[in-house]
Amino acid sequence: MRERIFVDVLAQFHGGRVRPVSLTLNDGRRFSIDRVTDVRRAPSKSGGAGLRYTCVIKEREVPLYFDEWENVWWYDG
Repeated sequence: MRERIFVDVLAQFHGGRVRPVSLTLNDGRRFSIDRVTDVRRAPSKSGGAGLRYTCVIKEREVPLYFDEWENVWWYDG
């Protein structure tokens, strides 16, 4: 099982929807999210489930998860 890597996310709220705009890793590196290709509730490889945003960052697909109950963002490391 993979581990959860928690990240800070800058998100945009529009029309009742949340869209991540950028994410910041614990070491301070910030990455802009070029586009979101899919949003759905899905299990993560690190256990549990959340709202999965399939994001494209620098031409790489990154599944980014949001837990609506705990208000945390993570990706599987």
